[in-house]
Amino acid sequence: MQHDIPTQSFGPLGEPMADAIQKCVHCGFCLPVCPTYQVHGEEMDSPRGRIFLMKEVLEGNVELDEATPYIDKCLGCVGCITACPSGVGYGELITAFRATSEEKRERSVVDKTLRKFILETLPYPGRFRLAATAGRLAKPLKGVMPGRLGDMLDLLPKSLPPAQKLPEVFPAEGERRARVALLAGCAQQVLAPDINMATLRVLAKNGVEVVIPKSQSCCGALAAHTGAASQAKQFAKQNIKAFPPNVDAILTNAAGCGSGMHEYALWLRGEPEESAAAEFVKRVCDVSVFLEKLGLRETPSLSAPTKVAYHDACHLAHAQKVRSQPRALLRTIGNLDLVEIPSGDICCGSAGTYNIEQPETAGQLGHQKAQNIASVEPDAVATGNIGCMTQIETHLREVAFGKPIPVLHTMQILDRAYRGEAL
Repeated sequence: MQHDIPTQSFGPLGEPMADAIQKCVHCGFCLPVCPTYQVHGEEMDSPRGRIFLMKEVLEGNVELDEATPYIDKCLGCVGCITACPSGVGYGELITAFRATSEEKRERSVVDKTLRKFILETLPYPGRFRLAATAGRLAKPLKGVMPGRLGDMLDLLPKSLPPAQKLPEVFPAEGERRARVALLAGCAQQVLAPDINMATLRVLAKNGVEVVIPKSQSCCGALAAHTGAASQAKQFAKQNIKAFPPNVDAILTNAAGCGSGMHEYALWLRGEPEESAAAEFVKRVCDVSVFLEKLGLRETPSLSAPTKVAYHDACHLAHAQKVRSQPRALLRTIGNLDLVEIPSGDICCGSAGTYNIEQPETAGQLGHQKAQNIASVEPDAVATGNIGCMTQIETHLREVAFGKPIPVLHTMQILDRAYRGEAL
């Protein structure tokens, strides 16, 4: 495809956007794997259609506000990248487009207010805990709250687990085999702090010492993927400084965070920190990748036979190309029967703040995912992302009547198996 995009007009991000657009040959392989195309059936709600729209906006042929309703409906799941035979960098394109267009677009007062609330709350665990506590108290008022404010309350759990303070260093058990640093995450620390503690215990069990830098911040993915480029850059720069150089790897245990951190060089393109970001990215990996490569010291086992369905988080499977490693770890566990989910590659509808900003589409995708999970009748679900866990738990309650199906992180399952417990 030839393009006439004035790349200089869009700063350092103009070139990667133009490159991605030029690679698209409109073959249509992306259509059957795109969640929003499956829901809405509209060409402009597909990656191919959105690429055309972004091209037209960048070339000045279409007004930005004509395109944003379709661009906003993109989950950013990047399932299209896995399916694309032409190597279109759709993830770089959608992130860069949102970053360069956000300041130029028109938003309603309600949208601006909600957006500001999200960006100033979710990336900060202390603020998020206060907001979530207040939201739980306001749940009885859901019926009188306008639109998405009411939908947000539905996503909150019935109760919040107690906060767990993370140590600065978690020592290895026995002979030390490796030393790593861990990203603590934001919403995860509030909604499911046990994921971090389980991760620390599993790593320690396998001879890994873990450093948790106190000065680390949010990974920045939420900001970057909603167009808040300056905030995303701020978080990226802070983390590049915060994480020590004398570790074997920088680990993440949330797919969205890991995916975001792998984009730091894109976010900081043209900035003085760009080269440091490129080096930083090389050290980032998901905890399942690190552990599978290191090898488990001993074979853990659950206390009873358990059927576990594995859900591929999009930003693990599609963005980071991590599929086999978490499955391999789970298959080492005694008494665990691992099963696949029908149409497992299709997004569950969580996608960061998507289930707040696009609740109807997110709801349809979440309901379909829950039905697909329930169809294989698992005893539990394993995944690698807190957003997916929250979304799937919400919708499983609707379809799995009479049989609660726990949704757990892969590290939580390993942790329980090491202790010889049941799920």
